[in-house]
Amino acid sequence: MHILITGANRGIGLALTRRYLDRGDQVTAVCRSASPELRELNCNVIEGIDVTDSDALQKLSAELKNASIDVLINNAGLLNRESLGDLNVESIRKQFDVNAIGPLLVTDALRPNLGKGSKVALITSRMGSMADNGSGAYYGYRMSKAALNAAGVSLANDLKDSGIAVGLLHPGFVQTEMVNNAGDISADEAAKRLVDRIDELTLKNTGSFRHSNGETLPF
Repeated sequence: MHILITGANRGIGLALTRRYLDRGDQVTAVCRSASPELRELNCNVIEGIDVTDSDALQKLSAELKNASIDVLINNAGLLNRESLGDLNVESIRKQFDVNAIGPLLVTDALRPNLGKGSKVALITSRMGSMADNGSGAYYGYRMSKAALNAAGVSLANDLKDSGIAVGLLHPGFVQTEMVNNAGDISADEAAKRLVDRIDELTLKNTGSFRHSNGETLPF
């Protein structure tokens, strides 16, 4: 299978790249700047791609013009921390651009590469759940992930007739640079779980919001 992963230079994206390569899949790793760890892997690296930049996405589309994509994983994301009395509007807007609008633009740009049986995975967060919000704060991240979830459900509806399934996946609290390496599970464990959930994704459960451990999450 051909897997395309955004934000593949570190953290969960890098772990997903390794996981798919280990099982023999072809991986296109997309990022703004490749890390030494990514360069060591035997995959197709396309760097210089900012998911919020339309020109960059046109370049990505051109490079992949004749390539079929079996699984598109929208993983690139941004987490900043805001609370009442300490709101940074530009930070909130940037998180919307990267976390919500970016995956929609990527999916739209690569729509010609997706065919019947293809899958689109959105790496979202339970922090975008309104029913599950018991602690507040993190305004930009929560709001942008809620917007991504809304986009994911619309994509699931729009792509279903074409035989393309869409999954909204929360990786868990993962030990990455984004959270200063705090977390309950390693990036490798999160990647393993996410691959399992993507394997389970079908048109029957398209549009579902799931934890990487298999639990169904509330919107």
